[in-house]
Amino acid sequence: MIIGITGTDGAGKGVVVDYLVKEKGFTHFSSRALITEEVEKRGLTPDRETLRAVANDLRRESGNEFIIKKSYEKAQTMNVKNAVIESLRAMAEVEYLKAQGGILVAVDAEQKLRYERIKKRTSESDMISFETFVRQEALEMDDPDPSGMQKAKVIAAADYTILNNGTLDDVHAQIESILKQMT
Repeated sequence: MIIGITGTDGAGKGVVVDYLVKEKGFTHFSSRALITEEVEKRGLTPDRETLRAVANDLRRESGNEFIIKKSYEKAQTMNVKNAVIESLRAMAEVEYLKAQGGILVAVDAEQKLRYERIKKRTSESDMISFETFVRQEALEMDDPDPSGMQKAKVIAAADYTILNNGTLDDVHAQIESILKQMT
């Protein structure tokens, strides 16, 4: 089983991934880790703008499905039975995932709540003002760059959506419901 995860920043994609890994035995493949590795190879600072630019470069150079394709191929090489790939950002990635028999789960939450969550992460790319957060999110929802992020379209294409405005138990129950529907 292959599950792709998409969603807004700070919505709780990692919470969903952690549950699938720890409770259901999935193997996690991170798009961000792949992009961060490329950023470091290029000797750049892994801030949000650079991560986005390098991801766009990778898609432009190797195809808009490149990032998820690399994760999928790695899962196949490792003979992974249940994989969770985090996070899809382009429609070509969704099409590739679904062509491999995978399903897409979107995770979302209220914007102010998501901003508060990212501030707590203390990641270098998350140390931004609320205004910057809103501006970056708007760009990532519908990037005019053909190789850029199209989060709004990707989220709309999800097979299932988890709303994470409540407790961890609420999220876990939603995950369980999705898994039950899938089988």
